[in-house]
This record gives sequence, C-alpha cells and structure tokens, in this order.
Amino acid sequence: MTERNENNEQIASSNLMANHEIPVQQEFPHAEKTVDDGEVKVVYFAGFWMRFWAYLADLLIIGSLNRILIHPIFKFYEGTDDLWFSAEGFLTGIVFFLYFVLMTKFLNQTLGKMIFGLKVVALKEETKTISWGTVLFRELIGRYISKITWIGYLLAGLLPKKQALHDVFADTSVVLIRR
Repeated sequence: MTERNENNEQIASSNLMANHEIPVQQEFPHAEKTVDDGEVKVVYFAGFWMRFWAYLADLLIIGSLNRILIHPIFKFYEGTDDLWFSAEGFLTGIVFFLYFVLMTKFLNQTLGKMIFGLKVVALKEETKTISWGTVLFRELIGRYISKITWIGYLLAGLLPKKQALHDVFADTSVVLIRR
C-alpha cells in the first residue's frame, strides 16, 4: 500500500508513522507481555500479600473439610498417638495435599485463589492446563520444602516474577486474572 505526500510523491506505508508520534503504552511494574492470537495481553504477577490471603482462605477451607470429614471419625478414638504420627494427622495431611493437587490440576486455582482472582500458570508449557508432573512437583515436593523453610513463601515478594520457592522449582507462577 502506498500513500502520496504533499509533493505528490509516493511513499511506502511503512514510512507513514515516521512523521507521527507513536503512542507509548505505560507499563506497570511486574508485568509481562504475552502474545495470544495476534493481540498483546499484559500479565500481572500476584505478589506476596495477595497470595498470603488466598492461602489463608485455603487453610480455612481445608480446616473445614477436615472438621467435617476426618475429625468425626476419630472423635471417640482415645489413642495415645502423637498428633504428627497419628492416623488422624496423616489423613488431614492427605486432605491438604489432595486439595491443592486436584484444584491446581483441574482448575489451575484453588478456592482461595478464586476468591482473590489468582491463577497458577506454567511458564514454559504451551497448554492452558498444567501437566501432572508439574502439578505434583509444585504441590507435593515444592510446597513441602516451602512449608518447612517458610522463606520459600517470602520469595514471592522479592523475585521479579513473584515466584515462591515451589514456583521456582516447578517453573510456574501465580498471576492476576481479569474479572
């Protein structure tokens, strides 16, 4: 496509913007541009506090599930087992990990993340759902290490892509989603 200038000379359409100012899009910190179907989307990574409140909501939900499903089974059991090594402690741990693994695999977010508009994304995978290997590594091994050290969660406030230690291990991140 060609255009003509004031001297009636032909100029290429690629030169049209040379004389005009190009609008500059203001970017926010901790945002990354991704291209999807020809349109540019800006992705905002969720910081420490958003993830913290979502995690607290998840803990309330898991605690409620344990009170409804697990604790009534052991209400009348008067064993001398230590809480960490009891059958009740084992089953509540299973509920904890199953909640995070299944919700992250099938919905890419837990109920706490849904409340706060967050979603887990794989940084290297092309599909919309996260693979089983990534989910299991993130939620079982990575979260266990983050839970033991606690500094793993604090990294979400320091790293550029707002990744906690279990996100770094699994190459995932948590992003804000548009509502």
